[in-house]
Amino acid sequence: MALVELGRYDRQLAAILVGRLEADGIPALAFDAGASIADGSWLLIPVRVMVDADDLAAAKAIVGAA
Repeated sequence: MALVELGRYDRQLAAILVGRLEADGIPALAFDAGASIADGSWLLIPVRVMVDADDLAAAKAIVGAA
């Protein structure tokens, strides 16, 4: 399994996308979601949504249709 970046989103959208992808059978992870909560700049640092390289095309299709 090799993780690749699907995209960078705000925390809420990243959480929604991870849930949508997983509902469609594509494992996904949100990286950096808690990286800047402590210093109050959470709107400035995007969350990376990561998927397996083999699932990238399908994940892009799901995100593009949403």
